[in-house]
Amino acid sequence: MPERQGKRIKSISLAIIAAILYGVSTPVSKLLLVEIPPALMAALLYLGAGFGMSLIYLTGIWTKKERPEAKMTKKDLPYIIGMIALDIAAPILLMIGLSMSASENVSLLNNFEIVATSLIALMIFKETIGRRLWVAIILITISSVILSISDFRSLSFSAGSIFVIAACLCWGFENNFTRMLSLKDPVQIVIVKGFGAGTSALMISIAVKQFGGSLLYVLIALLLGFVAYGLSIYFYINAQRELGAARTSAYYAAAPFIGVMISWLVLREGITSSFFIALVIMLAGTYFMILEHHNHSHIHIETTHEHKHDHEDPHHRHVHDPDMIGTHNHEHTHETTDHKHSHTPDMHHNHGGAK
Repeated sequence: MPERQGKRIKSISLAIIAAILYGVSTPVSKLLLVEIPPALMAALLYLGAGFGMSLIYLTGIWTKKERPEAKMTKKDLPYIIGMIALDIAAPILLMIGLSMSASENVSLLNNFEIVATSLIALMIFKETIGRRLWVAIILITISSVILSISDFRSLSFSAGSIFVIAACLCWGFENNFTRMLSLKDPVQIVIVKGFGAGTSALMISIAVKQFGGSLLYVLIALLLGFVAYGLSIYFYINAQRELGAARTSAYYAAAPFIGVMISWLVLREGITSSFFIALVIMLAGTYFMILEHHNHSHIHIETTHEHKHDHEDPHHRHVHDPDMIGTHNHEHTHETTDHKHSHTPDMHHNHGGAK
């Protein structure tokens, strides 16, 4: 199915764009942290995402530009609440872990998020993960470990490490919760996520008395939040629609490499030999992900749901009266279907049989 392959390539591109945009946040945040405390910085990044995407949403309303996207409903509340709660809990757990453990340990264990996302996707959300993808996930995790650790001799397991692992588990669940919402309007999701997590982080920063910074720095932080968080999460959610949580998370792991490259170009920070070793392993992992081919006979049970779609997709052959052309959105029913084709674990393909 050429159209399926085209959607897959587009989704991979969106995941990489999301990683590039997020990769910008680390080097720029380093400059802003000179004046803005860490807790307030986290709040501003999320709030910047919320404000920026709200402007895009309102501009669409003012210009009467039609958005054929499904809105979030009360049925989505468990995932929405879980997504926001986990976005709040994870940074707090990470900060506790950082206060009790060496930064090298934290950097190392932080890479567990990719594995956590994949294991949760497989065991709880029944997402298909084949052998090649597992090889890719292992290689990408190894590359991230090499990139994040400068001295392996300084590593040790401490009580703080447990909090870091807990933070990664929170982000793993959060990635999967976001995936369950991925058929809904991504702009709306980012707005809810940005204001929900941002407001909570702001309250925490006030409670711990971490606030301050010039107006210029605050405005730059908000703008950074819109680009590195808002737009990044927007593209990330769109990628999840086709790729699922595990694959999108693996592609998103390119963000630290992009951050190092930007730091080298802008901040003139040196690049070590370990970066190039990690980069080669990362590219090898990406190669295995691209090679992955999932093709088998499978059954679609009858399902009724609402999301953006077109009738070029063979999974959407329902009839309209009058006929509808192009992309549109409405509640529709998928009849029980038994067929075979190459596919990714999008929201229409939650089943086993990985190759």
